[in-house]
Amino acid sequence: MTKNSTQDQLEQTIVQVTLESKPQTVKELVSLVRQKTQVAEKQIIQVILKLQSQGKLKFTTQTQPITKIFAYLETTHALWYWITLAWTIATIAVVFTIPEDSYPFVYVRQVLGVVFVLWLPGYSFIKAVFPEQVPIKTSDKNLDTIERVALSLGMSLALVPIVGLLLNYTPWGIRLTPITLSLTALTIVFGTAGIIREYQAKKT
Repeated sequence: MTKNSTQDQLEQTIVQVTLESKPQTVKELVSLVRQKTQVAEKQIIQVILKLQSQGKLKFTTQTQPITKIFAYLETTHALWYWITLAWTIATIAVVFTIPEDSYPFVYVRQVLGVVFVLWLPGYSFIKAVFPEQVPIKTSDKNLDTIERVALSLGMSLALVPIVGLLLNYTPWGIRLTPITLSLTALTIVFGTAGIIREYQAKKT
């Protein structure tokens, strides 16, 4: 068998293995080809590069999932996540810096605190459980938004007392600092889970 015929056969084997097995990397392709032939790895790589230059093989650069998630965080779809984080951080800063009797700044503290307690924990939880649509079937997107608002308020009213009950059995008790930090952790954890699940749902 001549050298040219051997190389032609190797090229056919590489193309066939690529079509049948769909290897994800060049290393995997070389390994599969070596199982079918007795050709050295260096020669297989040379033929693969030749086929690539001829346009018979195409390689794509795979982006790591974590990189894709960071790219998704830069889109408008993730705006709710950044607003949630920003509101949470702003609430923490205001609660621990503005005294309760500092007028009129106390009104800012109260507004941020009400949303922080009655909205954010439930909203982030609903986002984590139902990243795209709430379980109630609606024919109107506006109705879906209203239902998400209602579910978020209801879930916040359920989660906050549970957090207070659990803190009551800890050495910290039901005080401003432990409650604020607990709700912050709850909101961030649920919000992060929600944005990851939303990204996975939109990707499929």
